[in-house]
Amino acid sequence: MKARNRTIISEFLLLGLTDDPQHHPLIFNLFLTMYLVTILGNLLIILAVSSDSHLHSPMYFFLSNLSFNDICLSTTTIPKMLVNIQAQDQSITYTGCLAQACFVLFYVGLEHFLLAVMAYDRYVAICHPLKYTVIMLPRLCVLLVLCSVFISVVDALVLTLMLLRLSFCTDLEIPHFFCELAQLIKLACSDAFIINILVYFMASLFGGVPVFGIIFSYIQIASSILRMPSSEGRYKAFSTCGSHLSVVSLFYGTAFGVHISAAFMDSMSKAAVASVMYSVVPQMLNPFIYSLRNRDIKETLKKFLVRKTSLL
Repeated sequence: MKARNRTIISEFLLLGLTDDPQHHPLIFNLFLTMYLVTILGNLLIILAVSSDSHLHSPMYFFLSNLSFNDICLSTTTIPKMLVNIQAQDQSITYTGCLAQACFVLFYVGLEHFLLAVMAYDRYVAICHPLKYTVIMLPRLCVLLVLCSVFISVVDALVLTLMLLRLSFCTDLEIPHFFCELAQLIKLACSDAFIINILVYFMASLFGGVPVFGIIFSYIQIASSILRMPSSEGRYKAFSTCGSHLSVVSLFYGTAFGVHISAAFMDSMSKAAVASVMYSVVPQMLNPFIYSLRNRDIKETLKKFLVRKTSLL
């Protein structure tokens, strides 16, 4: 198969989740519903946090940033998929595909770091409660988010620039519903050894550090909770990090399960379906986890919705 110069390539083909046209209406309605629920749920979290002065604390500041990131991540992948299904056109431009891959890398990376920052916030709140207001100053909170954004930008740009160096063959079909980095590398005709090494290195570094931070924080949190004398105190301390622990378990649990199952799947389309579990589902469920498990968010949302409904 003769390689084509990468400057000649005008588009890729996103094969989606199935090649059966009869399933397209069902997939379109399902993903449209999931996308609208994701947008609405995360917007409500952001509006609730911004409208209630009682929620102007580091924990909810990080939560609103996570909700905004979830909106952006879903918007990067799902609308293009819906447009392709509606137009019965699987194409995506070369520039659009690389841009989508870059944004997915950025928002997924930022999700890792925001979850780690939120774990650190819970660690300080439970293990050093008397120093919490002194340590978690607004300036530090903003700095932690900005550092997370900066590292995620560097990670996404470096990997995307490496993609630009690859040449692609005439087979430009991507067995996925968005331009995933691993699928693009597989389509390359030029030597991808260096970028594969770089991907593993940066995934270990920028993925491993947040995971290690989350694990370390919760080991310290569990140790502090077990040393508390009263069961009521232990329950109250655990409840303050229960929502975050549920979100972390959902995000990393689905991602780990999908990558393990993908190794045993002989069909690329099945792997693409499985990837929905970590690229779409957590972003949709995060607002429900926080609104159902967190009393402050629940009460604020009720007041916010009642206030808005009364104005109609």
